[in-house]
Amino acid sequence: MAERDIVIIGGGPGGYVAAIRAAQLGGKVTLIEQNELGGTCLNRGCIPTKVLLRGVELLELMEGSKDFGIHVGGISVDFLRLTARKDRSVKTLVAGVYGLMKANGIEVIKGPAKLLSPREIEALDEQGRKFAIKARKIILATGSISADLPVPGTDLSGVIDSNGALQLTRVPESMVIIGAGPIGLEFGTIFAALGAKVTILEMMEQILPSEDLEVASALEKTLRRFKIQTLTNCRVKGISEGPDGKRKVVATIGEEEKVFEAQYILMAAGRRANLKGLGLQEAGVRFDKNGIEVNERMETSAPGVYAIGDVTGKWMLAHFAMAQGVVAAENALGHEARLDSLVVPRCVYTLPEVAAVGLSEKEAKDAGYDLKVGRFPFAGNGKATIIGERNGFVKIVAEAKYDEILGVHIFGPHATDLIGEAVLAMRLEGTAADIARAIHPHPTLTEALMEAALDVDGMAVHIPPRKK
Repeated sequence: MAERDIVIIGGGPGGYVAAIRAAQLGGKVTLIEQNELGGTCLNRGCIPTKVLLRGVELLELMEGSKDFGIHVGGISVDFLRLTARKDRSVKTLVAGVYGLMKANGIEVIKGPAKLLSPREIEALDEQGRKFAIKARKIILATGSISADLPVPGTDLSGVIDSNGALQLTRVPESMVIIGAGPIGLEFGTIFAALGAKVTILEMMEQILPSEDLEVASALEKTLRRFKIQTLTNCRVKGISEGPDGKRKVVATIGEEEKVFEAQYILMAAGRRANLKGLGLQEAGVRFDKNGIEVNERMETSAPGVYAIGDVTGKWMLAHFAMAQGVVAAENALGHEARLDSLVVPRCVYTLPEVAAVGLSEKEAKDAGYDLKVGRFPFAGNGKATIIGERNGFVKIVAEAKYDEILGVHIFGPHATDLIGEAVLAMRLEGTAADIARAIHPHPTLTEALMEAALDVDGMAVHIPPRKK
């Protein structure tokens, strides 16, 4: 029986990064992946959706070019060519991951695998033959799958999940999206901008339920620009066949029952840990309905077995999985590493974008902090005016006595790029004053962060002073 230092089950962002880090530390590593390397993120999530969003962004830029005196005639969308670009981008990046595995001397096995014990794995090769591998340490990184909504009709044709949405060959005439989290809002933006009639239904009191209310409210207003209808406090009761080949969603808003019809129903009510067939009980790995239990070293209840990424049921974000993967690999090879899970950025790629790190204003208040809050609108930022993207703002939530940054929330152009500065500041336990007094280049969007930090103490320069 073959023996390795580390065997990793799952080749998504967490798994392949863990493999590379383990190889860098001198480990003999085997990575087992049932499908393609890169996991959901690269093949069916982060990457392909962002290619489609880039297409929509270019469409928006062309339609707005007349404001700069540039007239573009005859704009049309070739959806098949756009999806071909998506597929090409995915193929390029997947090939890049395979290249990294080869360059780092990592053995890749394609097929399913499960635990037989905390030190032994059973796998299938591409011919379906079983074989066993012994490992000194094991890392579980099997990711997540779309969560099922417990209502009748979800198995009807025309009811799709995010995978199905990425396989569409034409822009639908209409779509009802169930769930107003990042997945639902990004697909809603894509298809509405391309001409579909989009309705988004959310069970919670606001869209983006885990984000700051001010940001969610501003985004909801902006979505109307694409004629997207959003309804909150909406409970779906069932899905059925409708007229003309459409699907019908029955939902209640308060005491009122409403019916929504569309060509496609997109289930975007979240994701759940992919635990099926892993042999967790046999290996003594403790888990619940949310995922595998791990500590800050990414250790499970079974000695020598680690778990990372979506399968742990924590932040279901590719970059969080990567960070977990590094920690698990280092600990598995005798180093000392712990995960700082308090400073995790969250990104939503709508138009404009949403990005946040840390606590919302409500969460900070509920935690008992005495707060001071700074805001700065992109309408007051020179670069935002130059590029014609003045919608949005930066909001900084700080602790009143010590000026500690508790949360940063950005709604506006390139928010997902700008949030990195806030992440670093919070990681280094910086204060709002640290951001405010750092010299930011002009004209740039980063100045909006500086001004919001100044506004924490009412000292922003490029907006009128607060009323006393």
